[in-house]
Amino acid sequence: MTKQLWNVLKVSPAIAATLLSANSVLANEVSQEQATSVASLSQEANSIGQVTSVSQFSDVQPTDWAFQALQSLVERYGCIAGYPNGTYRGNRAMTRYEFAAGLNACLDRVNELIATATADMATKEDLATLQRLQEEFSAELATLRGRVDALEARTSELEANQFSTTTKLKGEAIFSVSQAFGGNQVGGLDVDTNTTFSDRVRLTLESSFTGKDMLQTRLNAGNIVQNNSSVATGGTGTNMTRLGYDVGTVAAADNSVSIDKVNYAFNLSDKIRVKIDAVGGELNENVNVFNPDFRSSGSGALSRYGRFSPIYRLAKDGAGITVNVSPSDKLTLSAAYYATGRDDAADPSAGEGLFDGSNTIFGQIAFKPSKSFNVGLAYARSYQTTGETLNLFGGTGSNFANNPGSAAAVTAFGTAATGVESNNYGLQLSFNPNKKITLGGWLGYTNANTVGGTAASGDFFYWAATLGVKDFGREGNTLGLIFGQPPKFTGGELAGTNVAGEPDTSYHIEGLYKMKISDNILLTPGLLVILNPNHNDANSTIYVGTLRTTFSF
Repeated sequence: MTKQLWNVLKVSPAIAATLLSANSVLANEVSQEQATSVASLSQEANSIGQVTSVSQFSDVQPTDWAFQALQSLVERYGCIAGYPNGTYRGNRAMTRYEFAAGLNACLDRVNELIATATADMATKEDLATLQRLQEEFSAELATLRGRVDALEARTSELEANQFSTTTKLKGEAIFSVSQAFGGNQVGGLDVDTNTTFSDRVRLTLESSFTGKDMLQTRLNAGNIVQNNSSVATGGTGTNMTRLGYDVGTVAAADNSVSIDKVNYAFNLSDKIRVKIDAVGGELNENVNVFNPDFRSSGSGALSRYGRFSPIYRLAKDGAGITVNVSPSDKLTLSAAYYATGRDDAADPSAGEGLFDGSNTIFGQIAFKPSKSFNVGLAYARSYQTTGETLNLFGGTGSNFANNPGSAAAVTAFGTAATGVESNNYGLQLSFNPNKKITLGGWLGYTNANTVGGTAASGDFFYWAATLGVKDFGREGNTLGLIFGQPPKFTGGELAGTNVAGEPDTSYHIEGLYKMKISDNILLTPGLLVILNPNHNDANSTIYVGTLRTTFSF
């Protein structure tokens, strides 16, 4: 606020200082063309309180030129209230309606003082000034009262018809057109699948009881089939071509509705966030994966491998707990434990349950030395029972890397073993040279060993680099490029004898363009190219063309 403004309004600094009272917050809210929820209005109203001393404002200093005026209004008349965070914001701009709101607050306070006939009653000069201000701003005061009345009417209507005072409904629907094609695979069969048109729909209920917690319940349905089945049955024969938003096998992808996610998150303190997953737990939703442009299944990369490092898939569909500790804005420490596999934690039979079945222990250090650079070191120790199909990398990489037991003659991972333990190490980073460009990537190494049966071990390696260019061609659009090597078996031992790794190296090449049609519609065409599928140059290159349309509400 400047002294020139006092001259324009023809008021004294002492009276005009009331403009930043709590009522100016209400006036600012009223000037918006939409009403906020009843719950948030009530919470804000309750959090703004009358102050009794000007020292209660964290941003007001005795050296400020209007300090004495504020002190007089606070301590003499008591018609000043601050913002919920204890600030006064004396330098912000205002509207005439905000001025009227502040004036109205002071008028109400003066009337109260007159009615109670206290010793600190307003002087005749103050009353005369207030009368002149009331006359000059009579139109604004009348309009303000009318807007408040209208807001109260709209609030009453919302209260009568609202879905819930604690719960929000969010939704996402995906329409996907896709086809994979390529040359001969091992065995002489061509990858020549049919064009598919499929969908996935999710409805999410987000409930908050304190304003800082969240209970999430998600319903999921879809018929987007995994395309990693054998070439003979119409698939591509490799996990490397899987889409990032497929929902299951042909039998499972029947658009049946299920509750696939239930979790509750809350703050243990200002620096500790806890999330408990009852079902559907995913590390990629609980910790930073350092790939902001491509992490989402509905609006990120088209491929499964392109979304984030496979180390974050080791708790897929699990039940457990994640704790994030942020001692500063530059450092976050994450720890998690999950019983992996859908409904395994709820199974009381031998070899299942929360601790006796497949499980993962995860830890990560995320360091952000600057606003543009973010790096993370992650470790996960995973145990998978051989009673289930092994899936070391969450359905990414070569078939052999995911399930080395499928080639028992080579590695004997599945021969008389009760399970497989793996130590997984990951390095992830992202860098923003400017506001529109994001560079990222990850590097991962895994060592796996059999538990019981013939002793066998194996080493696995993978990496990727990503580029996201925002506002490319048009504001809101994003160009994406992803290049990397999916998980590969690089060698191991069987009963003390060295075993060679996979013969060649596959490369993942993905290009996509996210087009923002509106705030609620995103159209993403893209092409996925897999060179030397399943790390075997005897297999011809596979191409997957995809057009994904995402509706969100």
